[in-house]
Amino acid sequence: MEKKQLSNGIRVVLENIPTSRSVSFGIWVKAGSRNEDTTNNGISHFIEHMLFKGTNRFSAKDIADVFDGIGGNVNAFTSKEYTCYYAKVLDEHVPIAVDVLADMFLRSQLAENELSKEKNVIIEEISMYEDTPDDLVHDMIAKAAYGGHPLGFPILGSESNLLPMKPDDLRKYIGSHYGTESIVLSAAGNIGDSLLDLFEKHFGSYGSRDSSAYVQAPEFLGLHEFHRKKTEQNHICISLPGCSLEDSLLYPMILLNNTIGGGMSSRLFQEIREKRGLAYSVYSYHTSHIDSGIFTVYAGTAPKQTAEVLEVTFDLLNDIRGKGITEEELRKGKEQLKGSLILGLESTSSRMTRNGKNELMLGRHYSLDELIEKIENVTMEDVKILADRLFTGPCATAMVGNSDKALLKWRDRFAH
Repeated sequence: MEKKQLSNGIRVVLENIPTSRSVSFGIWVKAGSRNEDTTNNGISHFIEHMLFKGTNRFSAKDIADVFDGIGGNVNAFTSKEYTCYYAKVLDEHVPIAVDVLADMFLRSQLAENELSKEKNVIIEEISMYEDTPDDLVHDMIAKAAYGGHPLGFPILGSESNLLPMKPDDLRKYIGSHYGTESIVLSAAGNIGDSLLDLFEKHFGSYGSRDSSAYVQAPEFLGLHEFHRKKTEQNHICISLPGCSLEDSLLYPMILLNNTIGGGMSSRLFQEIREKRGLAYSVYSYHTSHIDSGIFTVYAGTAPKQTAEVLEVTFDLLNDIRGKGITEEELRKGKEQLKGSLILGLESTSSRMTRNGKNELMLGRHYSLDELIEKIENVTMEDVKILADRLFTGPCATAMVGNSDKALLKWRDRFAH
């Protein structure tokens, strides 16, 4: 992997894989929903949509036709902390892909009529999300954890925020958040020697703009959110403060998550689904931000089984708090993590993503051997220190369903 820089300061990370016949290319921007406020929440995601709606050279249909015509794909996503526009094509079609994606990124028209149509599309996306309780509850747990901090905002925003937005609002946000210092170009695959020159040709004249780089670190509040909805299942999330991307205990956190609910052999899955048959979907996950993290347990279960699921879940968390994990669980977790890490790097897309995100968020890169060493070096004492920290305060809880009485009862017991 090589780190380069264009003449205007845009960072470039390149990983040449000569045995591959594909190239994945991404434009990473350090702007997501945590860069927004209560008045413009949703604008990062809206811009992501709008950059596909046409330039002076390419209509929205032209963009689709170009990538279909070369057998490639183009897409984008918005997260809490960044937005990525990316394409994957055969190596011979890289100049076409870079040309079109650069034009979309740098010269989108943001036409008023397209804005109106895309607002409706996103409002439908929001409605679809709100009609899917096992998705909605994850937005609710972020609000329960962080309150009014932007990390608690939904990425999609709201209809009331979207409707008043004008093209100039989007241009202003781009001007203040899409500066050259906030952009990383990442490519992986059979890239050859000319890709850097191609990036310079298309992106090198992009002017530096002011960027709102500072973001305030959140406080974990441990609140409760409930959305009453007539559903066949109650959808529950329980969260605790986790580890940031810079935290020395990040790898113990990942291993602890694996033990609690990270796979089919995890304690949650085995106890709640396999032994008791109380839920189809039960798992845990950990999300790291640049300055904070959140560990979350999710379960979806019938109302009549909710109290038992909560009892088992909180007993399991209390058991981890008191006794930690076993040596065998630590060993197995390390093998799982190494396997997922290595298998996850087998595609050009995953390598492009890993390199782009690391450069954008951390400005540094670890080799595969260095990452494996970090995993192997995790000790039982590291996990104990993490568990002692993880379970010191109240948890955040969120639920979509019929009644939250059982959740409130168990959350109060866990806090003490």
